[in-house]
Amino acid sequence: MTTDLAESPAAAKVKPVTILQAINAAIADAMEADEKVVVLGEDVADPEEGGVVGVTKGLSSRFGEHRVRSTPIAEQAIIGTAIGASLVGYKPVAEIMLMNFTTVAMDMIVNHAAKLRFMSGGQTHVPIVIRTMTGTGFSSGGQHCDYLEAWFAHTAGMKVVAPSNPADAYGLMRAAIDDPDPVLYIENLPAYWSGGEGAQPGHVVPLGKARIAREGTDVTIVSYSRVLNEAVAAADAIEAAGFSAEVIDLRTISPWDRETVLASVRKTGRCLVTHEAVTQFGVGAEVAAVLSEELFGTLKRPVARLGAPYAPVPFSKPLEAAYAPDARRIAEAAITLCKQDN
Repeated sequence: MTTDLAESPAAAKVKPVTILQAINAAIADAMEADEKVVVLGEDVADPEEGGVVGVTKGLSSRFGEHRVRSTPIAEQAIIGTAIGASLVGYKPVAEIMLMNFTTVAMDMIVNHAAKLRFMSGGQTHVPIVIRTMTGTGFSSGGQHCDYLEAWFAHTAGMKVVAPSNPADAYGLMRAAIDDPDPVLYIENLPAYWSGGEGAQPGHVVPLGKARIAREGTDVTIVSYSRVLNEAVAAADAIEAAGFSAEVIDLRTISPWDRETVLASVRKTGRCLVTHEAVTQFGVGAEVAAVLSEELFGTLKRPVARLGAPYAPVPFSKPLEAAYAPDARRIAEAAITLCKQDN
């Protein structure tokens, strides 16, 4: 398989695709390469239109419904079946329709999928991918839009990824399917139709490796998923204010790429971590703690965090729009950091 496209400047250009198309292609290519890759979840087969937004559309027609199985509305059974299949040599890609619904399967995810390798002394692996979508923007209400990545990043044995663009969506999925441990693969609903350069077949983004989305010198902005793109847009406003922002896409939330983030903040001396999940006890808290421990004498200002308020996602469209960080708020927070010691 090929390596990260960002490190292969000679790689041939590929046509633009959406994130949705990239995920579909990644699963299809993995199924073509390995007959042990199977898909299961609510409505994932073609008679049910390939899932609620069609991410797996076409796969059951191509590979057969014995490898792409629509299941009952039973999240715990979906994950339990995936775990059992993985223990006898399969590589299941299990869809939990919405991230909030992972709560129904928490026993299977946390007490079984994440722990079996430890409980067996390393003799048993659980190579499952749990696909799920979430994100504000469609007025779906507080039981459908939460970012719960910190719960799973806190669970030993789980890996957590959240792509922000089509090429990474493809490459992270291929890496996740081939990983011997359970991987939670978080898809952002409003970003499904975002376009960008696709990936060459077989392209893999190694888990645990961040990407420098934009270089800068005055402040480091760390993010992932849809908010990463808001951070990149914010960098233009930050530049207009006379400062230079370096934007880092974590891509993998757990394990996160400490080395890349530490190197950037050593250079800039300032850091803002931003994400759609609530600020309290979030991924930003972990990043801020590590930076404070490792770079206490280097930081020019305390690490800042920008996330959602400590509340469920509002159903009201205006309130929902104000809930998650956007480019304007990210720019304001970063500019404030830069001005405080100038």
